[in-house]
Amino acid sequence: MPAEQPDYFVKSAEKTLAVLLAFNGHQEPLTVSQVAVAIDSSRPTARRFLFTLADLGYLETVGNAFRLTPRVLDIGASYLAGLSLPQVATPHLQRLATELEETTSLCVLDRQDILYVQRILSPKLHTISSAIGNRLPAWVTSMGRVLMAALPPAELDEFLAQVELTHYTDKTVTSIEALRAELATVAAQGWSMVAQELDDGLRGLAVPVYRGKQLLGALNVSVQPGRMGTDSITELMVPRMQQVAQDIADDFGGRIATR
Repeated sequence: MPAEQPDYFVKSAEKTLAVLLAFNGHQEPLTVSQVAVAIDSSRPTARRFLFTLADLGYLETVGNAFRLTPRVLDIGASYLAGLSLPQVATPHLQRLATELEETTSLCVLDRQDILYVQRILSPKLHTISSAIGNRLPAWVTSMGRVLMAALPPAELDEFLAQVELTHYTDKTVTSIEALRAELATVAAQGWSMVAQELDDGLRGLAVPVYRGKQLLGALNVSVQPGRMGTDSITELMVPRMQQVAQDIADDFGGRIATR
């Protein structure tokens, strides 16, 4: 027997939210009958709620069906506005770290360095060190190169004029010309992989986190030595990382309407 609702409980508010949630995960418009089934109500009741929400701008009609409008983002805007980018990214980084069994990070560019704003260690690493707030030279990291590649030409020229190349390993980029060529490749392909340039055996893969044209940061996965070959890394990990980067951007600022 269902629990009795308290005196203050407003059934219409519950039903309104149920109608909106009925569209969750649906790309195609829903008919009155489909919504009625989803919220367990009669067609006339579902129809009244649907047309009311359409009048308020949260739904729009498509023939004899309905679909959400971008205005539904207003409902969660205040909550999202109170979250920082690291807070928003954390659950996504956690899921990706578990899925790939690798350490995941979110970084931003700060002058000549990349700054870790969130980091989730691989489930295989038994340590509590988070490295949040740590810095590394941007030019020799995958996340730094993703962020550098997105700079306007004048800003990139200024950045490269200040770079002091250091010979970390035998594989480290040795000239500004070679670094500039690598950045052009990164800009064209949309991701960066740096293998053993900063430390022997260390490979990092990064993709940019964009919301529209706004660059929020770089998503990075540290790939353990011997885990898989270069081709497998880029073919298997890059698409998944790009999807996670988009999910972070959507959750941080709200999904940008495409219609």
